[in-house]
Amino acid sequence: MKVRALSLLIAGAVIISTLTGCGKSSSDKAANEKKDDSYQKIELVMAVNGTDIQIDARVADKFAELVEEETDGNVTIAVYPNDQLAGGNSTKGIEMIAGGGVDLAAYATCVMAVIDEQLSVATIPWIFEDYQDARETIDGTGGEYYAERLEKKGITYLGSFHNGFRQITNSKREVKTPEDVKRLKIRVPGSEVYMKFFKTLGADPVAMSWSEVFTAIQQGTIDGQENGICITESAKMDEVQDYLTLWNYTYENDLFVANTEIWESLEPKTRKMLQEKAREACEWGRDTLEAEEADIVKEFEAEGMNVTELTEEELDAFKESISGMKQEFIKKYGEKACEAFDIEEE
Repeated sequence: MKVRALSLLIAGAVIISTLTGCGKSSSDKAANEKKDDSYQKIELVMAVNGTDIQIDARVADKFAELVEEETDGNVTIAVYPNDQLAGGNSTKGIEMIAGGGVDLAAYATCVMAVIDEQLSVATIPWIFEDYQDARETIDGTGGEYYAERLEKKGITYLGSFHNGFRQITNSKREVKTPEDVKRLKIRVPGSEVYMKFFKTLGADPVAMSWSEVFTAIQQGTIDGQENGICITESAKMDEVQDYLTLWNYTYENDLFVANTEIWESLEPKTRKMLQEKAREACEWGRDTLEAEEADIVKEFEAEGMNVTELTEEELDAFKESISGMKQEFIKKYGEKACEAFDIEEE
């Protein structure tokens, strides 16, 4: 019996040892698989022009969140709003992404036009019916056009999201006809398209840094500004502006980009993941902006702001007033650019 018991004990020990060995082997295999699936450990710097509550900064923050979650913290994104790294100068910010001073960035096309004016082609007035139209066009031939132009500047195009259809606010009067725009001093970001649009309508467009606009309106230096609803709200324009006109006169989008040399230095797996997360963040930004605009307009009205949404007939009067100017820009940007964004001569 003692011999049998000892034999059973030894056999049991062998089985346990074998099982333990198998368990260790499986554990090592799992560890190796996890190691094989891990991402390179790296921090990338991303610059945006807007404040930390504007859509570009929010998209960048969402992107950082998605990347950190996907990579278990191996890849992190340090987001710098307000062009902090460029001293608040957006032109310098564009130079930094082109030269590799930052790794990633998101800038409006009217800002990125400092390196290639063709990037502003989609800001020609009244070329998109709505946000869905803009999405479909840019996700197709429009995005391909951006990518081709940016590649020549050492920048890789990763995606696009709404900055918003641009509206007009002012502190003088309700805007319903082209005549109402005349003599208004309106801040514009310096884009040639925006400047000429307002000059054509008889307004006095003033190029001014966005950080100076609120104070300038308070002091009466300018009468108003034009921008997307979300940016108008985040900048608290409703506190200093009495009138808002919804006319969707032009569409503005932000381009999500990377410095090409830095981008290509990343491991292929990392690049693939970053591209996917950039697109996901862009879609989140589009959905978020579209969902928030209607609620913001209601808040403006509840606070006593005079909100005017132009009818098709009223819009036609504006479109007719700027038709010549629009044709000038269609010719200037050229057939290839206009085909990419489905822009047709009228």
